[in-house]
Amino acid sequence: MSNPDAPHIPVLLDEVLAALSPEPGETMVDGTFGAGGYTLALLKSGARIVAFDRDPDAIANGRAMEEAEEGLTLIAADFSAMASELESRGLAPVDGVTLDIGVSSMQLDQAERGFSFQSDGPLDMRMAQAGMSAADFVNEADENEIADVLYQYGDEPKSRRVARAIVAARPLTRTGELAHIVRRALGYKAHDKKDPATRAFQAIRIHVNRELGELADGLLAAERVLKPGGRLAIVTFHSLEDRMVKRFLRTRSGGSPSGSRHLPQVKAVAEPSFSHVGRGVRAGEAEIARNPRARSATLRTARRTSAQPWTEEVTT
Repeated sequence: MSNPDAPHIPVLLDEVLAALSPEPGETMVDGTFGAGGYTLALLKSGARIVAFDRDPDAIANGRAMEEAEEGLTLIAADFSAMASELESRGLAPVDGVTLDIGVSSMQLDQAERGFSFQSDGPLDMRMAQAGMSAADFVNEADENEIADVLYQYGDEPKSRRVARAIVAARPLTRTGELAHIVRRALGYKAHDKKDPATRAFQAIRIHVNRELGELADGLLAAERVLKPGGRLAIVTFHSLEDRMVKRFLRTRSGGSPSGSRHLPQVKAVAEPSFSHVGRGVRAGEAEIARNPRARSATLRTARRTSAQPWTEEVTT
């Protein structure tokens, strides 16, 4: 387990800063403030930073930084709401947007938040600390819905078996209980290389926090608030998230599936709203050695054109 007192290390920081290229006087959005790693680095450039987080703890912990840094504004809101929040404050359009998608190391390290089974805690997993909890979901959803969530968001091949075991064991209130049920259902042994509870916890967390829907809405919001020439940098940690970002940028930059004799190539429905779409960037071995969390990270970048935002929704 990570040390709760260890400093949070932002992933792919140098690469994100290079993609955003912040300049003095520009306005940048950090849509996932967390412990403020990206924000602090961006502030050093002389840019003004507007940072969002839906986790009340992250906002509370960041108030001291906000008071110390004249160029920082913290907003307690989902990053998907950045367009309305920025526009209502007269802060749009902006020069750059960055998002670091997924659960933070601080959330994982706090047993009372219920994101991890490394230490037993309440079965919560709510980033915003409001709404449906993980306990609510596993205790109230029907077996088919639980199985679908485990399969779609956790790539669990035996999702039906696990869902059946969860329903049979209800009510569940602790992370340790859920991990035990999943392991028993899948015949996990202590010497097995990977703990199957990891997949279940990931899937339930993604569902409870509507993470893919939030990302889809966040991409639309970023497209809306970026000025022509504005830079976008998004770090993902899961193939579902990366696939969504890759597809969004490919479509919005005028690309589309190449087509085949069965499916002809589809033409773009509007002028490209993004250009300079970069290839996915992964962390090098040196960074992974310093910060193992970086192993699964992928950075994708693009630059906003002068075209109007598209009306087409993002496919989740």
